Amino acid sequence: MSDRSAGQAPSRVVAVLGPTNTGKTHLAVERMLGHASGMIGLPLRLLAREVYERIVRARGQASVALITGEEKIIPPRPVYFVCTVEAMPMEREVEFLAVDEIQLAADPERGHVFTSRLLHARGRFETMFLGASTLAPLIRRLIPDVEIVSRERLSSLTYAGSKKLTRLPRRSAIVAFSTEQVYAIAELIRRQRGGAAVVMGSLSPRTRNAQVALFQSGEVDFLVATDAIGMGLNMDVDHVAFAGLRKFDGRRTRWLHAHEIAQIAGRAGRHIRDGTFGVTGEAEELDEDLVEQVVDHRFDPVQAIEWRNARLDFDTLPDLLRSLVQTPASLQGGGPGLKLTGQALDETLLRRALQDGEVKRIGRSRGTIMRLWEACQLPDFQKTTLDEHARLSRDVFMALTGKRGRLTDDWFAPRFAEVDRDDGQIDQLSARLAGVRTLSYIANRPDWVADAKGWRERTRALEDRLSDVLHERLTARFVDRKTTALIRSLHDREASLAEVAGDGVVTVDGEAVGHLEGVRFAPSSGGSALADRTLKTAALRAVGPEIARRLGRLAADADTAFTVSPDGDVLWQGALAARIIGGDPFSPRIRLIGDLGPQAARDRAQRRIEAFLSSEAGRALRDLRRLKTAIETGTLTGLPRGLAFRLVEAGGVIDRREVERDLAALSHAERRTLKTFAVRVGVHSVWLPGVLKPRGRALAQAFVADEPFHPRAEGLTVIPDPPPSPRALSAHGLRAIGRVAAPVETLERLAEHRRTARTADLPDAALADLGWTTAEARAILGALRVPRAKQPDRSDRPVAPPKDSPFAALAALTAPPASVRRKRPRRKARSV
Repeated sequence: MSDRSAGQAPSRVVAVLGPTNTGKTHLAVERMLGHASGMIGLPLRLLAREVYERIVRARGQASVALITGEEKIIPPRPVYFVCTVEAMPMEREVEFLAVDEIQLAADPERGHVFTSRLLHARGRFETMFLGASTLAPLIRRLIPDVEIVSRERLSSLTYAGSKKLTRLPRRSAIVAFSTEQVYAIAELIRRQRGGAAVVMGSLSPRTRNAQVALFQSGEVDFLVATDAIGMGLNMDVDHVAFAGLRKFDGRRTRWLHAHEIAQIAGRAGRHIRDGTFGVTGEAEELDEDLVEQVVDHRFDPVQAIEWRNARLDFDTLPDLLRSLVQTPASLQGGGPGLKLTGQALDETLLRRALQDGEVKRIGRSRGTIMRLWEACQLPDFQKTTLDEHARLSRDVFMALTGKRGRLTDDWFAPRFAEVDRDDGQIDQLSARLAGVRTLSYIANRPDWVADAKGWRERTRALEDRLSDVLHERLTARFVDRKTTALIRSLHDREASLAEVAGDGVVTVDGEAVGHLEGVRFAPSSGGSALADRTLKTAALRAVGPEIARRLGRLAADADTAFTVSPDGDVLWQGALAARIIGGDPFSPRIRLIGDLGPQAARDRAQRRIEAFLSSEAGRALRDLRRLKTAIETGTLTGLPRGLAFRLVEAGGVIDRREVERDLAALSHAERRTLKTFAVRVGVHSVWLPGVLKPRGRALAQAFVADEPFHPRAEGLTVIPDPPPSPRALSAHGLRAIGRVAAPVETLERLAEHRRTARTADLPDAALADLGWTTAEARAILGALRVPRAKQPDRSDRPVAPPKDSPFAALAALTAPPASVRRKRPRRKARSV
């Protein structure tokens, strides 16, 4: 496949030139498959792997070989060879040969390799070079019989200006020029937009393909990459955004050239779908003239390409150096358009090796000099220091020229063990993968390694394992799978699948987004504002119809389906449905839990729950309801109506001392009337015993649940500041006595014990019954201020009104005459 010898028909040489998205690579692959044999050289291992898999699908694995520096898959009788440009086996003859991205002949680092292929690599029948049209004049000059085929872009490319990262459209690729910047942007995209795939030239093909699959499948809508995407990687990108316009090219940091911007921006759009490009908010705006160049694909032609002598002299080390620095002027015709490339890494390593006396002593024969040059061409995948890489190159050379002439297991095994770990984070895994790439390159040289096949298989397996782990780490760090799944479902209503399981778990496209309990949807925590907003939107779509159905059933359910807790929660079929927010038990106000569902359905459900609470209050607080109704209807009048009003306002319990005057003024009939309404007048309190029953207390407590008052289950409770409302005390069956709250019924038992006690202090048995200490009892008695225990009020025993009461005169008028009064017999004095 090298230059044709005399007497043979020249190979047809075609240069297919044009911008990106013109189908050049596709054309070359199709042309190659039309020949009996062929070879294609590609600029990246990633792209080589992609084309290899495509041809394997078309022709089968037995027909295709993959040859890169770190990977060789060569079946027994391959007919098609997919290679990186550096790894193309020049000794093979094939009918068709193609080199992609031939404009890289102008690249300072790798250009001389592409130039060598342009000048010397030929297929027997057809040779095709693919690249940018900027190389057309130079190719015509170097290959006079070349056939130039210009291809136009299949879709248009337009400039969209500057956009913030958070405002970029879906299906965007953000291009950065350092690993640190790629990671920082990917992290920001994850927080703001759900997640991003990461593509860099240093990734293994397996990791890169897995990351691209995230983007291609739509699992993420953003791709953060280095300029590696400009080298023929085909993805469904609609917009390319530059995060910067400067890059480090291995020697210095410089501005991007117009044709480089076009190469990268041209990845936007696919086939006949148009694309756009622009910059992020952190980058400088593109100059109008530069934008015009990119859009119209007009660039200055390349004036010269990199060249280095491909026919090296290995007779002596000085001869090898002289051949490396030979200028293009020594070529026949003067080498127009060629310039001597700068000192590459292999030449730098060679010059350092010549300063080593041991290397100079060994490198005296042609064979050892060739071995030394091969060792110097070892790529620096790990991007170590020059000294470290030079030591590795020297170690390889010394092993190859040693007694065994090979790298043995003793040399290979410890280096393999250093990278045979899959723990750690992204940077550590990436560093180990770079180390594996170096070992893979060495293992793929059967003339270097004693057990080349065995180590090739082990390094390949380790690379696959580390690649999978790295993909998992990248995905875990830069992709919020739940949020991206929800975002995808929101954009594609028909494709998304939302389900509510029997246990209430809600899923969208298989991702659990929350739990539905009753009519309340509890979303999973998103971890960010974006995730929370997305969860809410997805939940509305996923559970909205189900909540609407449940609200309808709730509005039609019977009272037995509802319960109310002392905390103010209303449960429907055991699930939280609403919370009491105000009103009183007979005219409650509630707030429905959650905010999903149609408003009309929510209103009906709210009215149904409020109707249940009102009905439950009529049952649990029946006596209080009767009293309230009697007041409203006028059944009670006069003093009983006033007492009833105060009882209703206080929730069913009041201090007797507050109504002592009114009680004294009640007639027998009025007392009997209050008794028919279950009002009990005790020594210390006036109350409705029915409201103190467990059911009534639980309902009453639900309406004062918002008050910060939580009494003790037994004994006395210190009243906080500010004090609780009378309704809160009544709901717990308590009365305020000084600075403490005591149960109403316990206070009545205190009165009974006081009547039977013969001392100022209560006996121990009474204290045990009350559950108080002596000090507490004294404090209570002091707060009550009663010199002696009163008898509970009885309806058959008249009580004289106070002297200053307006009813005292009426009592005197209604009293029986003195002559009718029963006179008590006078007690005779006892004789001594």
